[in-house]
Amino acid sequence: MLQHLSLQEAQPHLYSELSFYERLSLLLAEEINDREQRKIAALVKKAKFRLAAHPNQIDYRSNRGIEKSKIRSLLEGHWLQHHQNLIVTGATGCGKTYLGCAIGHYFCQQGIAVRYFRMKGLQELLRHGDGDGDGDGSYPRLLEQLNKTPILILDDWGMEVLTTQQRSDLLDIIDARHEQGSMIIMSQVPIVKWHALIGEATYADAIMDRLIHRAQRFELQGESMRKIANNLTDQT
Repeated sequence: MLQHLSLQEAQPHLYSELSFYERLSLLLAEEINDREQRKIAALVKKAKFRLAAHPNQIDYRSNRGIEKSKIRSLLEGHWLQHHQNLIVTGATGCGKTYLGCAIGHYFCQQGIAVRYFRMKGLQELLRHGDGDGDGDGSYPRLLEQLNKTPILILDDWGMEVLTTQQRSDLLDIIDARHEQGSMIIMSQVPIVKWHALIGEATYADAIMDRLIHRAQRFELQGESMRKIANNLTDQT
């Protein structure tokens, strides 16, 4: 507020006709706006998005499997209110990560907390959090942090078969979030193959049921966006 007061004093001709209360109102409005921007910046930093993506830069080419009306509907947030998940599948380079990060970044701007993980990174974090079972409480604290986050984004889902511990950790997270929070899953592996990659039928059934139930699905198609970008670069 002091900074904005100094700006008012440096430009008296712009504020001379305003009353004290009007100038005070401007200072308060600027302070509220600054606090909101700092909160958004903190949420984006904590989310640790892989890409600096934004919805207004999503490529809506007709052969990609993304409709602007569907994205607009997602940004309205009804799926969050109903604790639904989003599942984005498609070949390498088709824009799955960009789409997930763009949606996550948008909701950070709305003041909603988001966390982004590549599956391998999350598994490592859980392994270190679990440690050697020494009971230091780090694993429960980590789970609590993840489960309190309204939107959890998991990228590179299904790149390798899960171990027994990884299955257990994943079920802990998904079970706690079921109908309590939302997830965005990005995978180059078709959903029909997920059961086998999770392994152990009991765990696979439980995880799949909670993930797929009422989830909205997007299957991206078309040529690799990286290849398209490289071709455009080569032509310039």
